[in-house]
Amino acid sequence: MPNTKSAKKYMRITETNTSRNNTNKRDFRIAIKKVLELVKENKIDEAKKEFLVAQKALDKAAKKGVIKKNTAARRKSRLAKKLKR
Repeated sequence: MPNTKSAKKYMRITETNTSRNNTNKRDFRIAIKKVLELVKENKIDEAKKEFLVAQKALDKAAKKGVIKKNTAARRKSRLAKKLKR
């Protein structure tokens, strides 16, 4: 447990940041899973729409620092490649 007042404050800030980051991670992971499921079921039109949602979620996560910019780019690239197949 934190002893000083500032350490207690920092602990509260860390909790809010962690929950916010986990929400962003969950959003883009769910979006990616939806795209992959639709590709597996050969529903390409729906997968393309979901791909845009996944792209947006990945970009938001990268912008907020949840994941790195190159990680987001790599994941988008791999999704696009699977979508084209």
